[in-house]
Amino acid sequence: MIFSTIFLMSLFDEGGPLMMSLILICLILSVIFLIRGFVSVKSNQNLSKRMLQLASDASLLGMVIGFFASILGLVSAFDSVEAMGNAEPAMFAGGLKVSLITSLFGLLTFIIGRIGILILKALHKD
Repeated sequence: MIFSTIFLMSLFDEGGPLMMSLILICLILSVIFLIRGFVSVKSNQNLSKRMLQLASDASLLGMVIGFFASILGLVSAFDSVEAMGNAEPAMFAGGLKVSLITSLFGLLTFIIGRIGILILKALHKD
């Protein structure tokens, strides 16, 4: 348990704390909106549909931020390769790894949001 927590924290730091924090905020918002949508599905259909839309937007924003951070990481990796002149494969692979961590977390945010959205849509009685 402790090892997995340390591993996840190191991935969070490697991905860049700013962008990873923004993606995490989108994930938390998606989950909050989905929970509010599930709670109000029987009592208030309009609120549930509004929460469904907000969850969709928050999860999509998390994915877009992940890809944006990935592109920024790739640009900085290419800049460092250009500055050094000679690209060592290990350094280049490390830069690619760091740039893909944010994409992975953004996609995970989107997938979690989409699964909840599909379940919530199935519960609606349209």
